[in-house]
Amino acid sequence: MARVKICKPCLWTALLGIGFLFIWYFKVLALGYYWLTTSVNAAQWERSALWLPSYRVAVEGLPIEGLTRNTSGLTFNEKTGTLFTVINRPPQVAELTTDGRLLRVIEIDGVKDPEGITYVERDTYVISDEDSHSMYWAQIGPDTQRVSVAGKSSLGLSIDTVHNASFEGVSWDSAQHRLFVVKEKMPLRVLVISGLDVFNESTGFNINIHEWQSSSAASLFMSDLSSLTLHEPTGQLLLLSDESALIVAYAPNGKPISMLPLWRGFHGLRQKVPQPEGLAVGPDGAIYVLSEPNLFYRFERTAAPAGS
Repeated sequence: MARVKICKPCLWTALLGIGFLFIWYFKVLALGYYWLTTSVNAAQWERSALWLPSYRVAVEGLPIEGLTRNTSGLTFNEKTGTLFTVINRPPQVAELTTDGRLLRVIEIDGVKDPEGITYVERDTYVISDEDSHSMYWAQIGPDTQRVSVAGKSSLGLSIDTVHNASFEGVSWDSAQHRLFVVKEKMPLRVLVISGLDVFNESTGFNINIHEWQSSSAASLFMSDLSSLTLHEPTGQLLLLSDESALIVAYAPNGKPISMLPLWRGFHGLRQKVPQPEGLAVGPDGAIYVLSEPNLFYRFERTAAPAGS
């Protein structure tokens, strides 16, 4: 039998190339730099309402009974005290309790690939559809069983349109009447859309779209973005990355201030969160994460902020 001769220099070159590719794609150096920066500035930020290093998992990887696939996006409705997520096959909205129990499933007509949802107020929600690169306004009341967005208010964004790598998460800012929209990758973007009158369809929209100030900076050190949520009491913007399995909190000026790795052994997690796709914050500061296909997580702060 002939022996296969291995070229050791070639093997080492290949391994180094793979290593550099890993470091480049997952932005390991930038992650390390900002992790160190946030740790050094901990005293400045740990009094804030969302100091992520103080959180630990309270509910880990709970399968949501009644859902079997593709939960994506997450929002908290303070009016009902419940969570809402979307499912893309078939297009649906699901309402959940804060302990991960399914309350109802609502069919959606008029969208193909819903990936994000945010509660606005009254019975109004905005749903992002990755297939059409559009945001749709939907009315979901306490007794709604089916909703159609056909012919309703919508907003299309033909910006860096890439199939299956388009707009994922959405989050409504009720204080300034703005919609935050996150683009998954190629490139990573966080857009801020203002001028939306979501309750008066007859007036149309006179909108302004600009890129969130950290979107083109190195401080977006995740390899993709799968969801986001704005914490209005502090003005902090939380970004979620599926591939990096990471939540990063940003100050109103766009500076990263703390991180919550969704990795095994961190924050009490017994296992890595496999595919985090939804993120929401409750009025008590609890952080909720949904992972495909149907896993529910809740993180709680172990101690109240100093001086609160």
